[in-house]
Amino acid sequence: MTQRADTAATENDAIGEDGYTDRTRWQAFAVAVAVASLTILDLSKVNVGIPAIELAFGAGPTEIQLIVAGYVLAFGIVLVPAGRLGDLSSRRRLFLIGLVVFLLASLFCAIAPTVELLAASRILQGVSAGLLMPQVLGLIQQLFTGAARGRAFGVFGAVIGLATAFGPTLGGLLIGIGGPEDGWRLIFWMNVPLVLLLFPFAYKLLPRTQPTTGAAKDLDLIGTALLGATVLSLMLPFVLTTGAPSDDPARWWWLAAFAGLATVFVLWERRYTAGGRTAIVDFALFRIGGYRNGILISTFYFAAMPATFLTLSLFLQFGLGLEPVYAGMVTIPFALASAVTSWYSGKVVNTYGRSIVVLGLVGVVIGFGGVLASAFLLPAAISPWVVAAFMTIAGAGGGAVIAPNQTLTLADVPVTSGGVAGSIGQVGQRVGTAVGIAAATAAFYVTIYAEEGSVGELMLYQDAFRNAAFVILTFVGLALLLAVIDLRGRKAGTLANTPSATEGLPED
Repeated sequence: MTQRADTAATENDAIGEDGYTDRTRWQAFAVAVAVASLTILDLSKVNVGIPAIELAFGAGPTEIQLIVAGYVLAFGIVLVPAGRLGDLSSRRRLFLIGLVVFLLASLFCAIAPTVELLAASRILQGVSAGLLMPQVLGLIQQLFTGAARGRAFGVFGAVIGLATAFGPTLGGLLIGIGGPEDGWRLIFWMNVPLVLLLFPFAYKLLPRTQPTTGAAKDLDLIGTALLGATVLSLMLPFVLTTGAPSDDPARWWWLAAFAGLATVFVLWERRYTAGGRTAIVDFALFRIGGYRNGILISTFYFAAMPATFLTLSLFLQFGLGLEPVYAGMVTIPFALASAVTSWYSGKVVNTYGRSIVVLGLVGVVIGFGGVLASAFLLPAAISPWVVAAFMTIAGAGGGAVIAPNQTLTLADVPVTSGGVAGSIGQVGQRVGTAVGIAAATAAFYVTIYAEEGSVGELMLYQDAFRNAAFVILTFVGLALLLAVIDLRGRKAGTLANTPSATEGLPED
């Protein structure tokens, strides 16, 4: 028994080529993922606090949309430049800077005296999240290879799933503790001690060196500015969409600006690369079929997921009259089921590949379809219980989507491009989140404005949630369609640089 324990300890302490033992590798991973979970918590836990923020400041739809989607907007704009900077210089340094900015932004949110300063602080918080997330993904690429990387992404997916789904419950609990007027401030205060706790561990454990290509360390400042403007012009009209009659139709002209800026960006990047320099986005990555398809799948999936939690929270609180903490608790089964299947799917993704993602998305469609039917057809007294049951099915499916898709998306990407490749995928997720939240909440509030006063309160919010849910199910359906196309391509061997769905993932 002692000899076996000593052998296990020796294996854990064996130093790899990068100078890390298995133990220190997983310790660094734990710190990085803990910080990533904080950034995702701030996407979900704020949703349940929206009614309290509306009450505290008398905020209108535009201010609320900026608080919710402004975070996502800043997150998306910063991701790729931050990923590129981390790949070129030091992921550890960018991670620590991002952590300090996240601390300050959370503090500013907690003490904000006006809704305008709260919205501005949320945007700063989004900037910090954009600095942090690509470093986390790049570090996972750097620390793990092969099957170990699949397990790491499985744990990462489980933690992110828990953060996403437990966020509303945690937010509701904090509002209950702090009271209806100022309880929402605790949602931001809780970040302060957690960041102060994690910072010294990050400083000590994260790798101080990383692999490099030996190529010139070009930052491509013009390309970075063009990319930021392109992402901004794409996301802004959706961020400004509230569903209120006062929405300015002229906001959609930003999409014309997006088309023009995207064209200029692509032309500039090609010219920059032709000069022998390294562009901010390596378009060769998109020739990897699994990478390209994985980004599209996650974009549509994340268009559905945050929008689901937001509109469901609004329905449960306004339509069924649940307190914030109880509205949040309805999503707990989703979180638990998602954590279990995410962990397990990370272990078996090498064996089953894209098939897991397809099966997971089918589960999400069934679960969300059941949530919609339960909310619309059942009496208010039992509806939350049945909704929670169907959220369990959706969570089980969702856990089999995020982690395996992340693993498959980055399987053929070189470690030296891990940060920027991961951040491009994250941009897709943030764009999807902005579009999804805008489309679903617009469907929700358009229904409210159209039917208010003509139907009962319960039916009003049932109709609003039904219309929002149809939008959400459309996004999930598109993700499922793309996953099926990717699976068929893998089986037929028609995806460039991608192993078949039945083969194990390659070692780096």
